[in-house]
Amino acid sequence: MTRAIGALLGLAGGTFLYGTAEGLPVGLLLPMAADLNVSPSQVGMLVTAYGAVVMIASVPLTVLARRIPRRTLLSGLLAGFVVSNAATVFATTFAQAVAARVATGLTHALFWAVVVPAAAELFRPGLRGRVVAVVFAGGNLALLVGVPAGTWLGEMAGWRASFVAVAGLGAVVLAVVATLLPSTRPGEGHATHGATPDARRFWLLVVIAILTTAGAIAAYTYVALFVTEVTGFATTSVGVILLARGMASVLAMLAIAAFVDRNPWLALMTTVALQTVALLVLYVFGRQPVAAIGMIALSGMAFAAFTAALGGLVLQVAPGRSDVAAATLSAAVNVGITVGALAGGLAVTGFGVASTVVVGAALGAIALVLASGQRVSPRREQRALSTR
Repeated sequence: MTRAIGALLGLAGGTFLYGTAEGLPVGLLLPMAADLNVSPSQVGMLVTAYGAVVMIASVPLTVLARRIPRRTLLSGLLAGFVVSNAATVFATTFAQAVAARVATGLTHALFWAVVVPAAAELFRPGLRGRVVAVVFAGGNLALLVGVPAGTWLGEMAGWRASFVAVAGLGAVVLAVVATLLPSTRPGEGHATHGATPDARRFWLLVVIAILTTAGAIAAYTYVALFVTEVTGFATTSVGVILLARGMASVLAMLAIAAFVDRNPWLALMTTVALQTVALLVLYVFGRQPVAAIGMIALSGMAFAAFTAALGGLVLQVAPGRSDVAAATLSAAVNVGITVGALAGGLAVTGFGVASTVVVGAALGAIALVLASGQRVSPRREQRALSTR
């Protein structure tokens, strides 16, 4: 059990580092632009290109790597993470930085597809929700701790120091995973395939993931503008508000874990409903500081818990291999991020920043309607898990 816990923490460390590496150019926008002699908007393209690579490459890479044992594959991906981030450190031109980021994005695309079933197989089937929540919590901690810490280090010691730190921590996580993760052969393990395979429910889950993610991002992308223009907070308060949202998100993800194990579909519907209600209340009472902070935190909690429910459900309804299903869902989430950012931008331009939360709530409401008729009996799910 100690070995399994260590391996789980190593995998969660991997999601933390990938989330940190993905978001670092946002915090280091200006120093990277100045050093690489490009505009800040071009540095912003490093984030866009990274997301596009993950969205496009997740499924093809997972199919190609389906015969590689878990420990070998995940260790190789983490090694690629270390090398590509080290390459970013030594980039002297923007083109070299783009190439290094694309390489990191390719390892990210496959890592997130494989990490969920790999983590689930470390423990008995009845603990899947809790295990997935721990893995996904690493990604949330990246936004709460990793990116701010990396930004601070970059401001103090130069942006390259941040990527040195990420690569160094990646080497530590690589050592943990390579040492503690079991060498599971392809096709083995209770999480290799869905417990209750259902192609129709799986593709419905993909649509729900796109809609709910798009709703969350449409509102979140412009939350700083909302709290300053609508609520009336000072610009200096934005960081504290986002910190509160991030802390609430991590706590919510861990709190919902057992609920996901008992009834993942109900957990999914609950989180989508909470996000939708929080955004509607934010629109109505957004001028009230206490209400605004509370609803921003609640929407963050709901979306974080939603991602944990997604991770648990994909292991339930995957119609084929769970890693390919997880890759498809990862691509869907990235589609949702792209659609949400676009929808939010159009809303701000056409109707003002307050409309972004209405768009987010509307997309969540559609997802909730789709999810509401799909609940599976907890007894059926538990029976399926116990037979695997």
